[in-house]
Amino acid sequence: MSKPMNRRTMLKGLGAALSLPLFDAMLPSRWQGFSSAAHADGGVPLRMLFVCTPNGMWMDNFTPAVAGPLPAALPASLKSLEPFRAEFSILSGLGQLNATAKGDGAGDHARSAAAFLTGAHPKKTAGADIKLGVSVDQVAAKAIGQNSRFPSIELGCEGGKRAGECDSGYSCAYVSNISWSSETTPMPKLIDPKQVFDRLFADANSGIDMAARLEARKGILDYVTEDTGRLELKLGQVDRRKLDEFSTSVREIERRIEQNLKTAGKPVRLPPGTQRPTGIPKDYTEHVKLMYDMIALAFQTDVTRIGSYLVANEGSGRNFSFIGANGAHHENSHHGKTPDKIEAIKKIDKFYVDQFAYFIKRLKETKEGNGSLLDNTMIVYGSGIGDGDRHNHDNLPVILAGKGAGTITQGRHIKYGRNTSLCNLYLAMLQRMGVKTDKFGDSTQVLPQLS
Repeated sequence: MSKPMNRRTMLKGLGAALSLPLFDAMLPSRWQGFSSAAHADGGVPLRMLFVCTPNGMWMDNFTPAVAGPLPAALPASLKSLEPFRAEFSILSGLGQLNATAKGDGAGDHARSAAAFLTGAHPKKTAGADIKLGVSVDQVAAKAIGQNSRFPSIELGCEGGKRAGECDSGYSCAYVSNISWSSETTPMPKLIDPKQVFDRLFADANSGIDMAARLEARKGILDYVTEDTGRLELKLGQVDRRKLDEFSTSVREIERRIEQNLKTAGKPVRLPPGTQRPTGIPKDYTEHVKLMYDMIALAFQTDVTRIGSYLVANEGSGRNFSFIGANGAHHENSHHGKTPDKIEAIKKIDKFYVDQFAYFIKRLKETKEGNGSLLDNTMIVYGSGIGDGDRHNHDNLPVILAGKGAGTITQGRHIKYGRNTSLCNLYLAMLQRMGVKTDKFGDSTQVLPQLS
């Protein structure tokens, strides 16, 4: 029996390290081979953000009764958005059919997060052989990301694992990630506001030589590239494929470093009064808002134009007793029409929308050009599950906010036919971002009626 490679194997250089992906060779021999157990560039930039909340919603408090202009009195979950009714629309009837079982049995939470931005059906596995698809944000990042310091940012408020089982035989990678750069590579999200700030604005702090730091990182990657070549000779065919994916990621890091070196001598000018966060707040409300603040700051300073925000991992069991909703979120979402659980879900839904309204207000109040930052942004807010009790993936709760640089008419409830692909909306957004494509995920056409 061959001795497995140490899971903590690292590619090292200059005193720093990059973790390798989980190779079959790192597993015990009995498991090896059984892994299945625009603005283009110039003028005011256009931005794109995707916000995902877990466990579905109580749809009666989310969807207006009739299609057409939004009513003066919005449904209960959306009350905090009433001052901004001209800045967003409710899109009903949209779905992600690739989040349905398709013969794979249970695991709707994992599939809903996995499919939310990819429009792809995840391979059911708790092993290292995860497989999904490229998410809409990363399609845009690869096409127009060179126009800003960072092609994209990926944020959240809950950490997550890339290995192990988290939902009925599905990998934790599906549950805790909505952004994917390839079929097998989720984009790791940051959950600490201080880390986000330091990553985006390190050279705005005195005493930090970003050019020297980036050159050092570039040197590290040179060593990594040499080490991967030597390691490849010791791996089997499956592991070589994974190593190739890892090498692709390294090359992407190299590209980003080269891009950042071009701007290292041009520190970002932060708005007056901007303060560096001190870390993850104990108060969850403050945590959620701080991450929204980081996104707003990133868009305002144009260090990136694309973002994703998984506010909480799918299936999250967070307790919301601080807003009078006793019990875990996931447990309450399986309400079975129990009045107490339904009331708890209504409060949780409203909590998340209230924080989103805070973000919309901030963008609206940030002047840019002849309008606001919100005018030049497209934001999707929603969940990959409709009713948390039924685990349905049609008629999802979807808000589209921002006017897309004048290409989107807001203030409406637009009702589409049942099971209209959510990817049709993403295709419309990609084209507005200047991405030359006529297909994304399971899209069938560009979503109509947006303008």
